[in-house]
Amino acid sequence: MHNYQTTTTSLMLAFALMLWVPVSHADSLSQPSLYERLGGSYAIATVVDDFIERLLVNDELNANPAVKASRDRVPKAGLKFMVTLMVCEVTGGPERYTGRNMKDAHAHLNISAAEWDVMVAEFKKSLAKFNVPQKEQDELLNIVSTTKADIVFAGQ
Repeated sequence: MHNYQTTTTSLMLAFALMLWVPVSHADSLSQPSLYERLGGSYAIATVVDDFIERLLVNDELNANPAVKASRDRVPKAGLKFMVTLMVCEVTGGPERYTGRNMKDAHAHLNISAAEWDVMVAEFKKSLAKFNVPQKEQDELLNIVSTTKADIVFAGQ
């Protein structure tokens, strides 16, 4: 009898838990996040590594003295780490970006709209190099575009 009660209680608890799962969580189980579709933190870190390397050697971007000075001052491993954290977080991963907001981080760099366009072009090259599907590229570029107003110097 005791075994029957334990089994019945366990089944009722399991059923109650199934009913408790929010619908949005159930939907998220059937729809992988952008983070998951990109392959998670290791795949994102690989693309970020390539992207940052492209930016560091880009003559057009390094022609901006403020950008060049920042690149000389900030260790690239740290920059890659912080960008990886940010991309992981904004695509639905468990990682949390702990750096400064985009406006504060870029205010002193005087980045022009043309320099922004160069950065986006380099990002697209990195995405293409690693065969990121177009749908995911578009989603990432939409996310990136939301930061433009905070990064591009308004006086440009």
